Amino acid sequence: MALPLHSLLFLFASFFLLQSPAYAATCSDCFTHSRAAYYPNSDELGTETGQCGYGSFGATINDGDVSAASDLYRDGVGCGACYQVRCTDSNYCSDKGVTVVITDHGSGDRTDFILSRRAFRKMAQTTDAATSLLALGVVDIEYRRVSCSYPNKNITIKIDENSNFPYYLGFVIWYQQGTKDITAVQLCETENFVCKLLDRSYGSVWTTTSPPSGMLSLRMLFSGDDGDETWVVPINNIPKNWKAGDIYDTGVQVN
Repeated sequence: MALPLHSLLFLFASFFLLQSPAYAATCSDCFTHSRAAYYPNSDELGTETGQCGYGSFGATINDGDVSAASDLYRDGVGCGACYQVRCTDSNYCSDKGVTVVITDHGSGDRTDFILSRRAFRKMAQTTDAATSLLALGVVDIEYRRVSCSYPNKNITIKIDENSNFPYYLGFVIWYQQGTKDITAVQLCETENFVCKLLDRSYGSVWTTTSPPSGMLSLRMLFSGDDGDETWVVPINNIPKNWKAGDIYDTGVQVN
């Protein structure tokens, strides 16, 4: 016997509701279609003058598999994020593609990424295919955000060369891990826990005038696309006599 129309609609709606959460749960794995180019005047690695503020470190992080981003730069919030990028021409491109770290801001001909030459070549199946990709200059791609992983590396900060103890303190954050963004940074005095919220000067560079005194505890707010936020407090503190150019291992990793 045929089911009434309202029963069929109810079954359809129930099926849709049951399927939707499963789809939503995997949506973070979905690829987005776009285009990518590469730095035409660079060597195989990235640039040392990227707008994330990494300096020479930005050319070699992730073995030089780095990229500039346009909209994904997000006024510097996107610095340090990792993406799997793969071109879509099956004649040249591998299924795996390449994982890149955002170290700069830039855009080309309707591109979301400007890769280092090294990263651009790694999207190809073979050495000959890589040469063909470079000849094209701009290719269709698909990308998704993935977790950044740096084995045996902790989140590290480098004190900016323009810092002036004890009046002005700036630093850049290296080896950002996981899939969340660092959206806020605080410095706290370890003796009385007076904290100060830092300014994002640009990219991954955080600064403050009249920084707290004494030994300093760093606090970083990691924010996910799902709204989840977590304050991370590193094991190691910044010494009270910090100096411009110094590099400090925070002793913490974030999954």
